[in-house]
Amino acid sequence: MDIAIGLVVLIGSATALAALARRFGVSEPLVLTLAGVAASYLPMVPVVHLEPEVVLLGLLPPLLYTAALRTSLVDFKDNVRGIAYLSVGLVLFSTFVVALVVWLLLPVPFAAAVALGAVVAPPDAVAATAIARRTGMPRSIVTVLEDESLFNDATALVALRSAIAAMAGVVTVWQIGGDFLLAAVGGAVVGAAVAALLVVVRRRIHDPVLDTSASLLAPFVAYLPAEHFHASGVIAVVTCGMILGHGAQRWQGAASRVAETTNWRTVQFILESTVFLIIGLQVRWIVEEAWHSGLDRHLLIITAVAVLAAVMLARPVWVCTPVLVARLVGRDTEPLSHAAVVSWAGMRGVVTLAAVLLLPASTPQLPVLKLLALVVVGGTLLVQGTSLPWLVRLLKLRGPTRAEDALVKAELLQQAATAGLAELDRRVGPDTPAPVVESLRQRLIWRTNAAWERLGRLDLEESMIDRFDEADDDQRAEPLGMPGAAGCAHLEQAPLLREPDGELVCAECVAAGLTWVHLRLCTACGNIGCCESSPGNHASAHYRASEHPVMRSVEPGEVWRWCYVDELLG
Repeated sequence: MDIAIGLVVLIGSATALAALARRFGVSEPLVLTLAGVAASYLPMVPVVHLEPEVVLLGLLPPLLYTAALRTSLVDFKDNVRGIAYLSVGLVLFSTFVVALVVWLLLPVPFAAAVALGAVVAPPDAVAATAIARRTGMPRSIVTVLEDESLFNDATALVALRSAIAAMAGVVTVWQIGGDFLLAAVGGAVVGAAVAALLVVVRRRIHDPVLDTSASLLAPFVAYLPAEHFHASGVIAVVTCGMILGHGAQRWQGAASRVAETTNWRTVQFILESTVFLIIGLQVRWIVEEAWHSGLDRHLLIITAVAVLAAVMLARPVWVCTPVLVARLVGRDTEPLSHAAVVSWAGMRGVVTLAAVLLLPASTPQLPVLKLLALVVVGGTLLVQGTSLPWLVRLLKLRGPTRAEDALVKAELLQQAATAGLAELDRRVGPDTPAPVVESLRQRLIWRTNAAWERLGRLDLEESMIDRFDEADDDQRAEPLGMPGAAGCAHLEQAPLLREPDGELVCAECVAAGLTWVHLRLCTACGNIGCCESSPGNHASAHYRASEHPVMRSVEPGEVWRWCYVDELLG
């Protein structure tokens, strides 16, 4: 009972703190970690020991899988060399830089120093994605950071495994190379095999509840067999997630995709928030254990500062040096500003604290090594996590605006729709039922029209169409085959085709010197405003000011309406 209450309090507190951090625009990982530190000194808070199996099996697979589902396989292929340079080369470089510092300062064997280097080397996937989402970086940088963070854990865990083996006996370079090869290739093979199996299963599942259940099992089904065969469970999970996410439209229905996205976003939010709170809760006990370990305390402080500096400086050296060399010899390379941001986005997180717990109890200066790992996590979150947004603004970098994203996505969908209609015309034969052809044509047209206004709702709209197609014929009498106004009094009462009273312009955009993407007309008063993809978003502003619930598109060929109150198309 006490455990259940503790879990409820832990998750509830983490959720509330994360919500407050989002509300005030501050770093969620930092707020949660500091709150955990403060809570650890409360008398009613018990000692929290994070078991490595809980993280490596219970937390890491679902977090990596969630990120992998959103990762573009196309972008990954385009950046594979840079990602490998960071997730393999940088991790190994950081491992040995830290190992050298620890070996020179502490009375530990070099193998133990390498083990600590491997523990603190990989930037955290959770911290990287959280900071990147909040900062608004250019998409090319976000892609590199997120993809790097998916694979660097595998490199670090193999290096840690090799270092632990070296502490126990003799390990050869060939054995280490074989471990790396088995981890990479074996993990990818297992991940691809699990993905292929799940594709076969999910093609035959049409119930969103059952499909989501299969999705929730996927990261563990990929992770466990890979670890059993001494391959990388991390790579297996990431490979499986990227494959399933890339082809979701081919083997999942729209309702299943919507349910999966919602559920995994919820899982990610809860786990991310809980993880950083747990990190903070461990601080007090780790610090006290190291402080009373018998090591000279001045040396302990010097070593902690030196290790943190080594971790934070190794990344800029590795990332920026090739860019500077390329500029000196006159070769084209990425902007130095991009390299600067990538080099500073090296926040560590839960994998580091979980990995240090894998060190055997016989490891020399184990309490001190645990403290050093904690210092690296806290220091990078505090220094790099808080200063990274400032660096992005200083370098005048920004991600694409909402309007720019909307234009690019809608244009691509329009091109795909045009090609699809042309292919449909070519394949229509004399025996093809005309109602089927018209249904397909109208569905494609409607999806294209809807994309220009509400790209993020595409799956919901398709799901509504699918349910609509299953209804009786006498309930389908709506233009363009769209779901009708049933259940929405505002759409039922609003006119279907109110014509504009004047010129087709957004007067507020004209007055402000803005450019609109598309125009929408209020069916109640005839006001014309720009859509949500436009910088001004004046149609939605008109609704908030007037409370007129229904607008319609006045774009050529578009006849759909939208109810702001019930969020329904008609």
